[in-house]
This record gives sequence, structure tokens and C-alpha cells, in this order.
Amino acid sequence: MAAATRRPARQSDLWRAAWPLTAVFMLSNVPTPLFVVWQHRIGFGTGTLTVVFALYIGGLLLALPVAGAVSDRYGRRTVLFPAVLSALLACLLYATAESVAALLVARLLTGLAVGGTVAAGMAAVADVGGPDRRRQASLAGSVAMGAGLAIGPLLSGCFAQLLPAPTHTVFVVEAVLLLSVLPVVRTMPNVRRAGAGTWLRPPSVPRGNRRDLLVGLAAYMPGMTGTSFLLALGPTLLATLLGTGNRIVAGGSAFVMFGASTAVQFAVSRWPTRRLLTTATAATAAGMVLVVVAVRAESVTTLLAAAVCAGTGQGMAQLGGFSLLNARVPTARLAESNAALSAWGYLFAGVLPVATGYLADATSVGFGATVLGLAVAAAAVAAGLAVARARP
Repeated sequence: MAAATRRPARQSDLWRAAWPLTAVFMLSNVPTPLFVVWQHRIGFGTGTLTVVFALYIGGLLLALPVAGAVSDRYGRRTVLFPAVLSALLACLLYATAESVAALLVARLLTGLAVGGTVAAGMAAVADVGGPDRRRQASLAGSVAMGAGLAIGPLLSGCFAQLLPAPTHTVFVVEAVLLLSVLPVVRTMPNVRRAGAGTWLRPPSVPRGNRRDLLVGLAAYMPGMTGTSFLLALGPTLLATLLGTGNRIVAGGSAFVMFGASTAVQFAVSRWPTRRLLTTATAATAAGMVLVVVAVRAESVTTLLAAAVCAGTGQGMAQLGGFSLLNARVPTARLAESNAALSAWGYLFAGVLPVATGYLADATSVGFGATVLGLAVAAAAVAAGLAVARARP
């Protein structure tokens, strides 16, 4: 049953409702500068590193088929509370990890937390905004995700470089931030929708919105793959190929990437969706070409430029994809539709970097990065042409 009539939402209400997205998405990237530390301490190869990274996406894909439908049918809080608790348990495992198995479970729990949060959290922000503020709600939710993705690795890199216990302290701070989410979730309107369907099924969109989903995915999949690639292998590229093991640089490169993702969404928030998506694919393609150049030239500066382009492409694709669904999908299926966009985007973002990691073990890090960079650039160009030619 829909929520009772209430006062119109203020902009501050939207940002407060988006805080769970920021806190949980921080956790998804906090481990990024620490993977090299664990790799040396525990002892595992680049292929295993990308598997540890990508199991987060596995957890996310496990959560999304349930989270979207349950959120639509039983309310956003029903999903958000367990998601935050999963994130807290992941913090404990990260802080005490002494084996690959512990890291795998922690990444799986992180994915479950993010999957639940992206499905229910984005829809909760839309609920708070109401039908008159859907565009602003899409911006607030998308920016909150980008801010968490950017702040997490920078915080982790600084803590790891400057403070003792590099793999402990940052997760204590993250746990405190996650605890602050609980009272926010508790005060959210627990909107329930009749006729939301069964609670366990692959996330999908209504039949009339399938084309909207495909158009959004055309830009979102290469954008997510590009940023996931740089997150998974960026610290390794910096350490083994470009000769710097500074954790602030590793965390800073991720911060630059997702900082660009966040900032660009403010700059283009009023752009038409088609323009957002086509420009996103161009930025992603440019970022991947710059990765190849950075590897060949052994240039940290060029790799940072690649991160900016990749983040810009991902941010615009994310905003365009969620805005398209928020504007067109009926509210009763909105969380599930958000879950469908995320599931397909993250699926490709997980599979390709893992394949690249094992290719790097078999050949070299530079060769693997070059192959994936060119593949994602080609996919982005093809996607941009498809979106440009699609009927309005």
C-alpha cells in the first residue's frame, strides 16, 4: 500500500535518504589499495586477485534477483537493514583476514550488501522524492553511489600509507559509518507495492520498458567494465608496470576516477538521456585507449587521465540509465528494474577483468591490460552508435 500523503520532499531529504548508498558503496572500494598488501602477505597471483575482486560482483548478482522484488513487495527497509548488516560482517572479515578464503567471503558479503542497497536504496530515494522529483532523486542516488566509490579507496589508501595496521583501521572507521546508516533507514517510508510479483526471480522490467533497459545497458555495461578493470588491476599496473607501490597513489587513482564520475553528473544533470548515453560511450572508449597508451609509455599521468575518462563515462552512463528507468518504469516495478540494470552491467564488469587477470598471469600484465582495453573501447564505440541510431 502506498505511503500516506506527506509534505513535499526537500533536497536535503533526498540527500539524507541517499546516505546509505554512499556508506555501503564506500565499502565496495575500500579494499582496492589493500589488495596488493594482502597479495604480498598471503601470497597469490594476479588471476586470484581478480577472482577475489570479482566475487563481490558474484554476491551482487546473487542479491539482485531477490532484493528488487522483495523491496517492491515488502518495503525498502526489509532489504536495506540486512544489506547494512552484511556490510558490517564484511568489515569484520576484512579486518581479520589472513587467507584468500576470508577475503572471498568478505567480498561475497560486500556484493550482497551492495546488491540489496542499489536495488532498494535507489528506489527509496525515489520514494522520498515522490513523482514530482524523480529526476532529482535519480541524481541524488547516482551521485551518492559515485561519492562512496570515490571516497572509499582514497580513505583506505591514506590510512594504509600513513597509519599503522593498514588492513585494520580503515574498516573500523567504515563500520562506524555503516552504523550511522541504521537510523536513516529506520525513518524511511517503507513503501509497499501491491502486485509486485514473486519474491525470487531474475530481475526484469515490464514488457513495455525492455527497450529502455537495453538502451541504458548499451552504455552502462562498457562503462562499468572499464572502471572495474581499473579498480581490479590498477594497483597492480602501478606497482609492477609503472613502478610505484604508494598506496595513496593507488587509492588516489580510484578517487580521481569516481570523483570524475560524481562531478560530471552535476554538470550534465539536465542533458537529454540520449546525449548522456552517447557521450558516456565516447568517454569510456577514450579512457580505454588511454590505458593502452599508459601501459606502452609506462606513464602514471596517462593512467590517471584514463581513470578520469573512464569515470566520466561510467558516471554519465549510470545517471542516464537510472534516469531512463525512473522516468518510464511504473513505481511498482522500479526497484526490480534498477536491479536488472545493475545485474547486467555488473555481470560483464566481473567476467572480463577476471579473464584479463588470468591472461596477465599467462602472458604479462601489460599484454592483458592492452587486450581488455581495446576490447572495451570497441564495445563502447559500437554501443554509442547503437544508442545514437535507436528510435527516440
